[in-house]
Amino acid sequence: MKILVIGLGGVTNGGKTTLAEKLKKLLPNCDTLCQDDFFKPESEVETDERGFKLYDVLDALYMDEMVKTIHNWMKSHTSSGVATEEPMDTCNSLKMTEDVYILIVEGFLLYNYEPLNELWNRRYFLTLPYEECKRRRSTRVYQPADTPGYFDGHVWPMYLKYKNEMEESASNIVYLDGTKSQEELLSYVYNDIIQELKKLREGNQQVTA
Repeated sequence: MKILVIGLGGVTNGGKTTLAEKLKKLLPNCDTLCQDDFFKPESEVETDERGFKLYDVLDALYMDEMVKTIHNWMKSHTSSGVATEEPMDTCNSLKMTEDVYILIVEGFLLYNYEPLNELWNRRYFLTLPYEECKRRRSTRVYQPADTPGYFDGHVWPMYLKYKNEMEESASNIVYLDGTKSQEELLSYVYNDIIQELKKLREGNQQVTA
């Protein structure tokens, strides 16, 4: 059984969760995992001298648990059965996914943690300009709620910091413009994943030939 682990990272309010959910509906054998589910309790998140809760840093997350969860998913799907080879159907690109399981991991800090970087088959990163990101963020309700100045004082500076670090150390990241329509982003990423599946299937056929 083949597996494909896909990272869907990027800026806060960039459309990661929406895109992941839409891809899950289109791609067979597809599961999703959200990094937000691994936040530490508020009592364990550090507070800086300005009173800001430091949520937009790696230390605010149970990253080891996240990696363990992905490893467990990978193990369960690589040992879940023997794949049966079927003829390629060029008229239906989804035929090639019948023996492939896909995990889409979405989150804001996916590519700054080395144990995670060893797992990705494909990496996407959604970006937004400052003004649009701030506008979108202001329409969302968070628990705990954003305090005055939180976006400019913590959220955006941490995004830029980790993005710069990512660009220095990571490669093969596909950047996505978060200002584009959901339909356009979905179409692009879906077709790109289909191409990855073709490569995976073709590689598998060469090995078994």
